[in-house]
Amino acid sequence: MTAPTAAPTAAAAGTSRAAHRRAYAELFLISFVILFVELSCIRWFGSTVIFLSFFTNLVLTACFLGMTVGCLAASRRRDFINAVIPLTLLAAVLAYAALLGYTRYLGVRIDVGGQQSPQQIFFGTDVRLDDPTRFVIPIEAVAGVFFALIALVFVGLGQTMGRRFNVLPNRVLAYTTDIAGSLTGIVAFAAASWFRLPPSVWFAVGLGPVLLFARRFRPLQVLCLAGLVGLTVGSDVMALSDLDDGSRDEVTWSPYYKVQYNPRKNIILVNNMPHQQMVRVANSGAAYMLPHLLNRDAGGRPFGDVLVIGAGSGNDVAAALAGQAEHVDAVEIDPRINEIGRAHHPERPYSDPRVTIHLDDGRSFVHKTKRKYDLVVYALVDSLVLHSGYSSLRLESFLFTEQALRDVKSVLKPDGVFAMYNHFRQGWVVGRLEAMGSKVFGAKPVVISLPYQDRITAATSQQAFITFVLVGNAGSSRLEQVRRALTENRNFWVNARPSNNASVNGYGPEPPNVPGGATGPWQRIGLAEVDARGAGWTPTDDWPFLYLREAVIPTLNLRGMAIVAGLSLAILFLFAPGGAARPNGRMFFLGAGFMLLETKGVVHMALLFGSTWVVNSVVFFAILVMILLSNLFVLRFQPRRLGPVYGLLIAALLVNAAVPMTAFLALPGAARVVVSCLVVFLPVFFAGVVFAASFQDSLHPDVDFGSNIGGVILGGLSENLSLVVGFNHLLYLAVAYYLLSAVLGRKSSAPAVA
Repeated sequence: MTAPTAAPTAAAAGTSRAAHRRAYAELFLISFVILFVELSCIRWFGSTVIFLSFFTNLVLTACFLGMTVGCLAASRRRDFINAVIPLTLLAAVLAYAALLGYTRYLGVRIDVGGQQSPQQIFFGTDVRLDDPTRFVIPIEAVAGVFFALIALVFVGLGQTMGRRFNVLPNRVLAYTTDIAGSLTGIVAFAAASWFRLPPSVWFAVGLGPVLLFARRFRPLQVLCLAGLVGLTVGSDVMALSDLDDGSRDEVTWSPYYKVQYNPRKNIILVNNMPHQQMVRVANSGAAYMLPHLLNRDAGGRPFGDVLVIGAGSGNDVAAALAGQAEHVDAVEIDPRINEIGRAHHPERPYSDPRVTIHLDDGRSFVHKTKRKYDLVVYALVDSLVLHSGYSSLRLESFLFTEQALRDVKSVLKPDGVFAMYNHFRQGWVVGRLEAMGSKVFGAKPVVISLPYQDRITAATSQQAFITFVLVGNAGSSRLEQVRRALTENRNFWVNARPSNNASVNGYGPEPPNVPGGATGPWQRIGLAEVDARGAGWTPTDDWPFLYLREAVIPTLNLRGMAIVAGLSLAILFLFAPGGAARPNGRMFFLGAGFMLLETKGVVHMALLFGSTWVVNSVVFFAILVMILLSNLFVLRFQPRRLGPVYGLLIAALLVNAAVPMTAFLALPGAARVVVSCLVVFLPVFFAGVVFAASFQDSLHPDVDFGSNIGGVILGGLSENLSLVVGFNHLLYLAVAYYLLSAVLGRKSSAPAVA
């Protein structure tokens, strides 16, 4: 009598095991898709929607919001996965239409926090400040539209993930599968960046698997995916720069930027903004030649060993060679921009045997080099993109801190000169640089500008001026010779065609007489007095915000946070189910604390090992590996008392916060790697154990996992506090979030949702 009963039971068990295997495979796949599409959206929308590249954490927050709402909507009958590809196409069409509208219809201006007198400076956003415009759009409005669209894209992906969590009884093993899929997504996108694959490939790889989950409107899904791939291909092939000359650009995607090269004018655009122009420095490179001419005509020996940080396409390298440099180390972080310079610069400076190219972060190179230099140049260092989607750092943020200037000082020869120059936009930035130079080098910098200014105050606009800050060690013979020559003669004359300076001394009361006559106008320059009052704090490695006027959250950020909060509530109201579902407090604050922990880890490793995309990828990969290890720990040891784990987590965070990041820079190479990894990744392990142990008994994994991702949004918004208190103090807020998660801890989420 038992045999007939046993057979169906065994068959049912086999069917259940097969269903579970399928669910695990689908969870792995959807986790891969989510991570890969998230990175694709951060890169493509950040580079296509004009000026959004300065706020890519907004795209990241939108992705997390969509996943949160999707997980909470896992119990709803409607399949939102069917809308993922069509919504992505809609968002991409609007993004490209907005780009065309901005670049072709010059009556439109996008306002980014009032760049005439900004709280925070964003390079590239001031192109049309003086143009008469008919219509001004605040960047918050543009960002809000795309925040909502991208969030809606991820609702269907999050719902699919939440449903797979619901059918798998082993929550920790399911979460491990999710992490494995995410790890695969990071590796795949890193490979796409390494091989510089275009966005058409990103979206095809990322969204192609969605066709396996979308069960309705298959022909429409395929058509929309083909349209998305075609749009991204067409937007690159048909790219026209904002130069009004009708010439077609060469478009490639470096690991940092969308890079466009206009061969007719030798102009490079990144993320659709003008960035560099390659010139013959003898004909039109007065700014590039100025440090060399000032030194030569004051009686100094030529700068023999030169380091150019931010070498770009090669203008400063060409100037150093023209100034008779014996060796030039050219450091550039973007490989594609360097390639364009090697191939197309009219003077071919990178082909000179005296030049050595280093594709590296500038701060990282200074840490590693053993050479001493006569001249170190920060060559128009002004990235147009954030370091990552996890923080407010720009690629160059760690170059302009007190500690960074000390690093430069350590590689200068006793009579060496350090030159920083740019269109710094505001006088308070010049005041900060002058104050930092005086503090670090113990000598008053030489400050000059093109055109001439005799006084620069914090309130002075520097939009129309290239300002030079030259500084050296106390007693630097070269710098003192330049200062003495400028003081005695009061004037230095530089010609618009620097070749006219070749045979004359530029110091004197009147423009020099060039045999045969000068072929370009002379510009007078001289010492500028800098009034640093009102310049605010000088940046440090903990607060590396040179272009933020005060230690406050700018009103632009506050308006953006308000828009994000309002849109988040609206989307949550539209998609989340009704009934008794409530967020899990423990999971929510675990997510908030983890986001701050991840932000600190990314910033910490960027400081120690460079702000390159490779370092970022390795850090994110390592964090996910630590989570994977914590899951395996929970599966093996089944911890039930989380109090000791919380204690270890809080202790690790407090140690991390108490020890300044600069302390790690003094360690030798191997010790720096080991100690930094322990400090950064040990708290990740403990946090992962708490999450996995809490998640393994979850009755409603969709709600709990959605709550965790929702907490990540709070952590992302809290990252703005780094603008006020610095990055180290963010860890105290992370401690508060983890303590809240301990207090609110409970084994299960809300009662089941119908």
